[in-house]
Amino acid sequence: MGKVRTEHVKRIARELIEKFPGKFTADFENNKRILESVAEIPTSKLRNKIAGYITRLMTTIDSGKSLEETVESGAE
Repeated sequence: MGKVRTEHVKRIARELIEKFPGKFTADFENNKRILESVAEIPTSKLRNKIAGYITRLMTTIDSGKSLEETVESGAE
């Protein structure tokens, strides 16, 4: 089983994907660098959690689902 992400991390990730629709990809390292430039995340641990969740969402979105379908289906 995977780790449970807090609603705080999920909310920030969803907001950033909606605010910057074309910036994020399914690559974790790329998403970390993008987060550094577009958002002021106080700690690297939180940045990595958000980047990881964005990567997970983008992987699911790339497989054909929309962001709303991904969130509703519980892809955590």
